[in-house]
Amino acid sequence: MSASPGPRDAGRTLLVGYGKLGAALAPLLGADGAEAIALRRTDAPLPPGVQGIVADVSRSLDVRLPRVDSMIVTLPPGENVDGYRRALQHLERALPDIPARTVFVSSTGVFAGVGPESPISEADEPPLMSDRSRALREGERAAVELFGASVVRPSGIYGPGRDFLLRTVREGRAVDRQRWTNRIHEADLVRTLHVLLRSAEPPVLLHATDEQPVQLGEVVDFLAERLGVAVPPAAPVDQATGHILDGALLRRTLGDLEHPTYVSGYTEMLAALDRS
Repeated sequence: MSASPGPRDAGRTLLVGYGKLGAALAPLLGADGAEAIALRRTDAPLPPGVQGIVADVSRSLDVRLPRVDSMIVTLPPGENVDGYRRALQHLERALPDIPARTVFVSSTGVFAGVGPESPISEADEPPLMSDRSRALREGERAAVELFGASVVRPSGIYGPGRDFLLRTVREGRAVDRQRWTNRIHEADLVRTLHVLLRSAEPPVLLHATDEQPVQLGEVVDFLAERLGVAVPPAAPVDQATGHILDGALLRRTLGDLEHPTYVSGYTEMLAALDRS
């Protein structure tokens, strides 16, 4: 039996839409000896070791991009259903060659409107019931067609600086307690992107979601107890909404998650807030 191919070198990597994910991924690339290039619309300062290119991919680029080995695309869809496709076409025209590896970051929001009747896996085709879900799916298709991309769909991202639910509980705002929710800690998502860049044979589509889909009421009860505040009131609903995601492929790809459930991730966040 032949040996499995080893990990590839990410090499020079273009981070398109350099935000929180790109900023967290860049140090991992640096530790590998890879070169990180941030492509974003502003010329704000960058950390040491990260080069910057100022350009707006929603428009035709007036700069010629450098040749890169890998590319991570993290962009909002824009106002139109074809916003992603146009941005990716602008990227393709500005690049001298197609990168050997592209990872396109989409969202499990592509399944908006699907109910919680059964777990959703990568084999399930989204029904595309909203403009946003259609835009996300069109972006995925364009990334595959233009760049042969691997597509990762994160569920609700949380972690340091992503504290919307904590603020909701503190402020006592009403929540849809019956809604099924899925989430991924930012640290596990960044590690997922790193693994997809370096894997010799990455999956073509991956749902980045932790091991415990859960109704929102359970999470806010946990947070209210830990924060020492009253449980937020329930918003009026007629039935359970949201959907349930199957994260089995992520675990086979990544191994053990740093934060397999909301309990682990939010416990770490609350401890960090207590120390600050």
